[in-house]
Parts: sequence; structure tokens; C-alpha cells
Amino acid sequence: MAKPGRPGARKNKKGPQVGTGGHSRKALEGKGPTPKATDRSWHVAGKRKAAQERLDAARAKHGKSPTDARPAPQRRAPKKEGEAEVVTGRNSVVEALRAKVPATTLYIASRLEMDDRVKEAISLAGKRHIPVLEVMRQEIDRMSGPDSVHQGIALKVPAYEYAHPLELLDAIEKRGQVPLLVALDGITDPRNLGAIVRSVAAFGGQGAIVPQRRSVGMTASAWKTSAGAAARVPVAMASNLTQTLKDLKSRGVFVLGLDGGGDVSLPGLALAREPVVIVVGSEGKGLSRLVTETCDAVVSIPIDSATESLNAGIAVSVALYEISKLRAAKG
Repeated sequence: MAKPGRPGARKNKKGPQVGTGGHSRKALEGKGPTPKATDRSWHVAGKRKAAQERLDAARAKHGKSPTDARPAPQRRAPKKEGEAEVVTGRNSVVEALRAKVPATTLYIASRLEMDDRVKEAISLAGKRHIPVLEVMRQEIDRMSGPDSVHQGIALKVPAYEYAHPLELLDAIEKRGQVPLLVALDGITDPRNLGAIVRSVAAFGGQGAIVPQRRSVGMTASAWKTSAGAAARVPVAMASNLTQTLKDLKSRGVFVLGLDGGGDVSLPGLALAREPVVIVVGSEGKGLSRLVTETCDAVVSIPIDSATESLNAGIAVSVALYEISKLRAAKG
């Protein structure tokens, strides 16, 4: 008669299995002590340490600026196809012409009643040497779309010619300036872009960067909101924003993200006098995860607890003002 197995023993083709025999003893020994926060590249303290090391290394180069790094290869800016747009409506056309939005043609419907706005549009177009064409109303219908209320007037605006981010940086360094750029992460409102470009111009910045996908571009609305600043401040386009930020970092530019929960407070920002690019996300979603991980520091703006957040354009204006103030104090 076979002896019964021990209680709890499991039988299979190889017979009962009793215990582990110490096979898993090595797994119980652990992976050693937890690394310090400053030694973890993904931790806030680790990012701060890495940024400080980059800053110290740049300052140790015999007084050379961090922007003295070897230039990156020149590349053409990616282009968005089919971005030519048509501004319609008497008020919109006059405002666009007043703001000096680049335009190629002003269209006027045949036998259109000439009120003051139409007369001003024709006058402004003539002063800027923009051709004025009289066409049938059906032609303006075709250009502007079936749902557009064009009031018999339309202005054709060509696609914006974007710079390449690294070529923009080259031009700044060639002028002997300390780079101060703004990058937009997931912002889709053209009025925000226009307001940001206006702030960049007001506080001594040299340019803005927009992603190629899921982002606003330089439309006529953005031009109008910039109040003419878009004619002085170039806008570059990044085919991949995260990679572009990494490329800027390799050139000695520090990446500062704006977020309400940032680990660094804006007043007295230590990196303000260094070459920096400020990255701002949408008001709803904020900075994307990959962009946040790329930042040397995430900066917060102290606001009243009753206010949930700041509009992207306003947040950038505050940050640019603080940086320009600290840079002026240095001189």
C-alpha cells in the first residue's frame, strides 16, 4: 500500500513537490539601498542637480558662454502644406490690414456698396502695394466657403514661412545675444500665440517655437493679436518639440517649463541670466509628460489660492518680465 503524501503536497508527473529548497533565496536578498534622490535622473532633485552641473560646466569653460557650443547641422524648417487662408468680413479685413498682416490680394465684389470700411481697406492695400481685384460675388463665395459671411470683401493671406529652431538659435548667437525663447506645447488658440509673440517682443525675447502637429500656427488671427510684433519676432516650427528641446539643451540652452505645481518658484529664478527657453502648455492639460521630463526645471508662478490657473499668454508674460528684470539687474 502506497504511503500517503504530506498534507498540502501537490502531485504531478514528477511526484510531490515539497518546499522550494532555497531556490528563491537570492530573490529575497533585495536590490541594495535606495539611490539618493539626487542620483535619480527622473526625480526633481536629480533634474536640478543635472541642470546645476551643466551650468557649472558651462561657466568653467574659461569664461565662455554656454552658447559657444559647436553649432548643429543646418536644416530646413518643416512646412505645413495648404495654409494659405482667406480673411473675410469688412471689420476683419480692415483690422488685418491695419495690423500689417502679410497679404497677397484684396478681393472686392462687383457693384459692392462702398462704405467707410471698404474705402479704408482699399486705401490701406494701395499703400502696401497689395493688388485689389474686383470679382464676382460667387468667386468670393468659393474662396471663403459656403458658411462664411464675407460681406463682399476678402483678403488672401499666404502661408507663414517658419524658421528652423536651430537656425533661429544660430542667428541669436551671431548677434551676441543671450537666448530667450518661448516654446508652445499643445496650445491651439491663435490669440494665445499672438499674445505670446507680443510679449516676447516687449521683454527682449528673440523668438517663439511651435510644434508641427496638434498646435496653433501663425494665422491671420495670431498676426492681429500680436499687434504687429509678428513682423519683428520670428516664429520657428519644430517637427518634434521634445527632440528640439533636447537639441537646444545640447547647445547650452536651459529648458524651463511653466506649471502651477512646479518645483521652482519664479521670483529670483537662478537660471534667468542663462540662455533659456520657456515652455508653456495649454490651460487645460498643461505640459505633456515627455516635455516635462525634458525640462531642466519646472517653474511655478505664485498666485492667489482662489485663482485656479493663469491663461497661457499671461503666464508667459509674467515669466518673461521676471527674467528681463533679473537680466537688467545683472547689468
